[in-house]
Amino acid sequence: MESQRNVSEFILLGLSSDKNIQIFCFVLFLFCYISLLVGNLLILVSILSSIFFHQPMYYFLSHLASLDICYTSSVTPKLIGDLLLGTKSISFGNCMLQVFTIHFFGSIEIFILTAMALDRYVAICKPLHYMIIMNRTRCNLLVLAAWVGGAAHSLPQLFMAILLPFCGPNEIDHYFCDIFPLLKVACTDTHNTGILVLVNSGMLVLATFVLLFGSYVIILSSLRNHSAEGRRKALSTCGSHITVVVLCFAPAIFVYLRPPTTFPEDKIFALFYTIIAPMFNPLTYTLRNTEMKNAMRKVWCQGYFQKKLTINW
Repeated sequence: MESQRNVSEFILLGLSSDKNIQIFCFVLFLFCYISLLVGNLLILVSILSSIFFHQPMYYFLSHLASLDICYTSSVTPKLIGDLLLGTKSISFGNCMLQVFTIHFFGSIEIFILTAMALDRYVAICKPLHYMIIMNRTRCNLLVLAAWVGGAAHSLPQLFMAILLPFCGPNEIDHYFCDIFPLLKVACTDTHNTGILVLVNSGMLVLATFVLLFGSYVIILSSLRNHSAEGRRKALSTCGSHITVVVLCFAPAIFVYLRPPTTFPEDKIFALFYTIIAPMFNPLTYTLRNTEMKNAMRKVWCQGYFQKKLTINW
């Protein structure tokens, strides 16, 4: 494939050309982004400031909160700025950077969710060996594997996007740069590239979803041997994980696991895994988790009273 282009920037058509809808979307997504930042930062600081950081589940949760911020920040600030200013252009370099970051942080998040499912499986199905299996060294290796896997997934996506020849059309019917919308404006036959993207992204999402779904089926089936209190705690924890998995994976499967084409609905489904799911992650992991709520209350109440005592002194 020839790597030639005379396009220096792209025009993102966004979600709608209607001014009223743009104003509504600006207010909505600004609120969502601020809520996401505040919620994930609260979780991150609370975990880092408490003894829970040394527990595998919360160790992975702190990484998930960090990735939510990085992942959404690669798309949402640009979207909010475009809705506010009305300028929807993006340079070629920034477009390629967006392709890389959205797949890099997104795939790492998928692998972290898989590590969290493994942690829950060991905690519920092999409780006596939990601390031996999920020691800090193994947790660090799982996180390292997630970052390596993210790079292995996103770099081919980036190279495929860079090698596409763009020689005229530069309007992308999306609110961020992704590989399928870019294939639509490339001036070459992109069928083979689309198949590679389907194998790279679509099969990754599907395989991970099947793995996660299977692990939670095994976990839930094993709860019959637990006490009522144990079942309640396990269902509360696993319920939050399953909610996150469904919000993240169902739209991604619709977008990536199909022949290379684009639909107007893609933008709506993309909102779920780029903005909505990361925004609900803090609520999902705190409102359904008594330990997390107690840790946040302890950290922030202590900080408040210490500050008040310092001021009075």
